[in-house]
Amino acid sequence: MMEGLNRLKVYQHAQALAGFVYQQIIPVLPAEEKYGLTSQIRRAAASIPANIAEGYGRYYYQESIRYCYIARGSLMELSSHIELAVSQDYISGQSQSLLQEQMAVLLKLIHGYIKYLKESKWGWNEPGSQSISESLDRYVVDDLDGGELSL
Repeated sequence: MMEGLNRLKVYQHAQALAGFVYQQIIPVLPAEEKYGLTSQIRRAAASIPANIAEGYGRYYYQESIRYCYIARGSLMELSSHIELAVSQDYISGQSQSLLQEQMAVLLKLIHGYIKYLKESKWGWNEPGSQSISESLDRYVVDDLDGGELSL
């Protein structure tokens, strides 16, 4: 049942990122942050692949896209929490760099998957699906080298 989901590169990377956070970041956070920052980081990291999976299981492409936007929001939330953890000297700059590289790749994959969903429009012919209009405008994101990448 989950074979299709597990073949999605965006989902694979989201799971790998969550695994990295659980194995490399959470264990080094101080005990006093267990119910604060640690909890927030754990939830944000787990939310990314969970929302991609939930969107994948939805019937209409608009819902799939909406859950990808939620996953992207969780990725940004995770980034913010990691910045705070670094500023408090809870995690090293090296761990932050590794994590930021993974997050940048995942962000591009999420944007690419959103673009794919918009262009393929799975479920477009199903009853009620055409009542939602959506722009196919392109948007620009920063690439890893500081330039722009159009998706």
